[in-house]
Amino acid sequence: MAAKKSKAAHSEAERADSGHNTRYLQLQKNHCFGCGTSNPDGMKLRFIYDEERQCFVCRFRLAKRYTGPPGHCHGGIIATILDEAMGKVNKLRNVVALTSEITVKYQKPVPLKQPLRVESREVSVEGRKHINMAEILNEKDEVLARSQGVFIAIDPKRMFARFVER
Repeated sequence: MAAKKSKAAHSEAERADSGHNTRYLQLQKNHCFGCGTSNPDGMKLRFIYDEERQCFVCRFRLAKRYTGPPGHCHGGIIATILDEAMGKVNKLRNVVALTSEITVKYQKPVPLKQPLRVESREVSVEGRKHINMAEILNEKDEVLARSQGVFIAIDPKRMFARFVER
């Protein structure tokens, strides 16, 4: 009996120490196709903020499943990566802002299975309107694709309340 009690107490302690002790709190899962860790089909892009260069950076390689032209990435996936990168910039202003418009310039084919990075930064902010830009670069620092986007800040509680897990 003492062994069972000890084992149960040990399991409880492990659960309490295995994060932020949130066993009674339902955390919202991130199913975003670009950056969501809870989306099994998503890209799982991970961004860091480079304070020195004042930009968000994500390093990645594109798998064969993102094929467009032979050996290269599909244009829609390129636009997705750029949109995701530009969206991260809105975190600097602590706002949730949705893409209103995006312009992509495809400068060179984006290769599959090669080290790449995407960088994004703020261009301007005017009220709720945020303009951001992003670039996908190869290891030689050549710009393969470039974008500019307009994002509109919203109140996420009002817009997404019915979709939030309780």
